[in-house]
Amino acid sequence: MNNQTLSPDTGATGTSGTPGASWGLDRRLQFIDFRLRWEGRLNRTDLIEHFGISTPQASLDIARYLELAPGNTEYDRRSRTYVAGARFKPLFPRSSARRYLAELHAKTTGLLEQGASFIGHAPAVDTAPSPWRAVSDEVVHAVVRAIQDRAAVEVHYQSMTSVDASSRTISPHALGFDGFRWHVRAYCHKRERFSDFVLARILGLKDAGPSSVDPGTDTFWHTILTLVLEPHPGLSAAKRRVIELDYSMQDGQVALECRQAFLYYTMRRLGLHTGIPSDPVAQQISLRNRTELQPYIDALTSSN
Repeated sequence: MNNQTLSPDTGATGTSGTPGASWGLDRRLQFIDFRLRWEGRLNRTDLIEHFGISTPQASLDIARYLELAPGNTEYDRRSRTYVAGARFKPLFPRSSARRYLAELHAKTTGLLEQGASFIGHAPAVDTAPSPWRAVSDEVVHAVVRAIQDRAAVEVHYQSMTSVDASSRTISPHALGFDGFRWHVRAYCHKRERFSDFVLARILGLKDAGPSSVDPGTDTFWHTILTLVLEPHPGLSAAKRRVIELDYSMQDGQVALECRQAFLYYTMRRLGLHTGIPSDPVAQQISLRNRTELQPYIDALTSSN
């Protein structure tokens, strides 16, 4: 199957071979592929209602999909519906399980508008609740603009080390998410080093003019480390096998790439942030290459 002329997710090159010309068609083809894989069926009405296109255009889109993936669908004349074939193979990365679950999560939590989701009939789903950390729209907007303009900003920041908020000038260059909170990665002119600042703790800010700080000198941000995870050695063989399946491990391990700036957050989420021997029942994975990473772990501790 040749799909080199398709442009899943980006629309950079359309099915016509002209950059950007067939973004609308490509997206509709993705929709057909997605619905067939995850709901097993599709008809013209699905396309008409989701994209607001005409009946003839919906027919042309389905015909184009059939040309690209002739074995992916069969027409059920009784229900007047296209159903996924027994040998269905997804044509687009958008139809992957990872994308489906991510879209389902975004739709469930309200991060994705109803019309933006390709999911038609979602299964019953819920998520473990987590308190939302309030972030000011004005703060996020100003920080993003400062990153784009290579500018500095003076922030009124509430740190964990002081009861009262303090003012400091920072030069932001990136945003980061640790799984719970959004941070801005920035050079702190007061401490003369790059640090993470929690967006929700920025109580106010104002422009501080152009920044001369080179983001390329943020070593922690640009250093990529590899964490090698393995089942806790204290687990039984059966439980180790389950953990290997959970984490898609090969030969009893899996490699996870991580920026040095995110090392502590990543290890904390995985329960690996302490060197104290852990209970294998409570902590089911271990860091195989801890000795190799220890200098980087120590560097994080000394920088706080």
